[in-house]
Amino acid sequence: MDTIRTLIVDDEPLAREGLQTLVQKESDMELVGQCEDGKEAVKAINKKKPDLVFLDVQMPELDGFGVLEKFDITELPAIVFVTAYDKYALKAFEVHAVDYLLKPVDSERFRATMERVRTQLEMKKSNSVPKKLTALLEDLASKKKTLDRLVVKTGGRIFFLKTDEIDWVEAAGDYVKLHVGPAAHLVRETLTELESKLDPERFLRIHRSTIVNLDRIKEMQPMFYGDYVVILRSGTQLSMSRTYKEKLAKMLNK
Repeated sequence: MDTIRTLIVDDEPLAREGLQTLVQKESDMELVGQCEDGKEAVKAINKKKPDLVFLDVQMPELDGFGVLEKFDITELPAIVFVTAYDKYALKAFEVHAVDYLLKPVDSERFRATMERVRTQLEMKKSNSVPKKLTALLEDLASKKKTLDRLVVKTGGRIFFLKTDEIDWVEAAGDYVKLHVGPAAHLVRETLTELESKLDPERFLRIHRSTIVNLDRIKEMQPMFYGDYVVILRSGTQLSMSRTYKEKLAKMLNK
């Protein structure tokens, strides 16, 4: 067995430290990095190409499942979930036979997990993609819930805004500006992050800096070079890049 290049992803320093100690006790394991959030994990997996990732399920902004969704199943390393879920939630993992470690991680359980990991890595050498992990990701995709409300803080007040009230969204650096009728609200989130949470049957990106609520579209008018202007019922005019035109046409023709 070759050296198992290992990455630890957990937003809790003590959890990372505990896993590091266990990893360093295994003669065939090499720790190639530690990440404290999902975004950092995506970059590290792309750059370091680890054989194994200990992946925390619950992390702010981008959780463990969100990290997995950034990759094609054939590109994924071996995954061991690290979780504080109770026994009922753990059944979901057991059904798919994706291994997990329950916090705080027990050394005996860790060794048992590593035996499963070594077996999985041997399977991967023969180009056998772990079918159970594939099943888990497909199940997650089918059950993934879209965001139905946002918490907006404005002038010391907190608003609970239903997403179906949003007319359109524009990028504003590390923020997004939500346009709701004549009002606009800033939320600290990138446009790409928000796009992944909104209902794709209702919201569509029409430009690299714009997402629109399809229910608000009144008409589309062609412009130069295949671009369009999208006119909302409120009279607001938005630019649509030609790269998004075909996708919008398919959505409107459903």
